[in-house]
Amino acid sequence: QERLTTSIAESIMKALRPKGVLAIIEAEHLCMTMRGVKKPGTIAQTSVVRGIFRKNAATRAEAMALIKGK
Repeated sequence: QERLTTSIAESIMKALRPKGVLAIIEAEHLCMTMRGVKKPGTIAQTSVVRGIFRKNAATRAEAMALIKGK
């Protein structure tokens, strides 16, 4: 999941050349549901920040609040 999140962020940066990217993936992992901790419905979240979101904490916090609907 971490590699996928990074790959998405890097692809967007390369293709679109935005000032910044904030990529977030939430997923239920079968390894957590079927074995290991055995907690069905457990969601793992990964995020990657690039550009302005990495450099400016206030901008990053504002974007995260918008994404989370707060």
